[in-house]
Amino acid sequence: GLMPKSGSRILSIGSAGDNSFSLLLNNPQLVVAVDINPIQLYLIELKKACFLKLDREETLAFLGFNESLDRLALLSKIETELSDEAATYWRANSELLKLGIISQGKFEKYFISFSKKILPLIHSKKKTLELLRPKDKLKQELYYQNSWNTWRWRLLFKIFFSKYVMGRFGRDPEFLREVNLTVSDYIFNKAEKHLKSTQAKNNFMLRFNLTGNFGDLLPHYLEASNYAVIKANIHNLIIRKGYAEDVIKEFGTFDSMNLSNIFEYMPKEVFSQTARKLQLALNKGGRMAYWNLMVPRSVSEVFPEALVYKKELSEKLTNDDRGFFYNQFIVDEKL
Repeated sequence: GLMPKSGSRILSIGSAGDNSFSLLLNNPQLVVAVDINPIQLYLIELKKACFLKLDREETLAFLGFNESLDRLALLSKIETELSDEAATYWRANSELLKLGIISQGKFEKYFISFSKKILPLIHSKKKTLELLRPKDKLKQELYYQNSWNTWRWRLLFKIFFSKYVMGRFGRDPEFLREVNLTVSDYIFNKAEKHLKSTQAKNNFMLRFNLTGNFGDLLPHYLEASNYAVIKANIHNLIIRKGYAEDVIKEFGTFDSMNLSNIFEYMPKEVFSQTARKLQLALNKGGRMAYWNLMVPRSVSEVFPEALVYKKELSEKLTNDDRGFFYNQFIVDEKL
């Protein structure tokens, strides 16, 4: 969506770091990963240190994609690349590392609870694996309708992914403050569409949500063909605590912006103020990309004189998105 050119300057919302690492593939001059949550940044530091000190197999084992009994030894190997604050945090939370850090977040544990405690009440492991087995579109749709979409699936899914349960166990309730629709119905409908599609078999996030692990699927930044390039460019990733506007004050303008779904959590007036600062810091011809989950937000609608909505591209990428629960993926381009 961003199509960053070699030598470009990219602003990226940190989150868990996966998208920021992927953006290093195009040989940018700079990727600044910013987040207001220090623990998210400690996680990005940890992953960055893996690229600096470990080979790919060690990284997969350390983060928890593969089995390992040696994660604390690997921590010792990468610790010198961490800030004092991050090193202190991870030493104090070494038990999380021993379990495999990629499965220890609040939202990850929420999905693991679904795959281990709720889904077995609905379908057997064999049925789940059959759902994820490669099939053509018609066979996938028929399997979903005839074997998967039972009354028990609909009932328990909608209870588990209700606004109350998700706010209590999955996400910070503040993240859902701006949502004015029935959360469980919305997520069910998005999940249904994806589960009936042929894309389901290749979606590492869906596999994790339904089985509690990634199987042989991996996030983009850890795929074998990408790891070496990212490793070569890892020094171009800079990590900052704060808001995106703070990074603009420090680094100036950018050619591309990965804004995740930060607008989702903002009241309309705060969104407008933030969007204005971001679009002013985007260079001509540059793109910003962001997701809408359950709250519609569009920068190009607020500032049509400055940005154009890339409608055809955005709709295609929304359809292809492995984050199937999002309502839309938006790409805006600076005029």
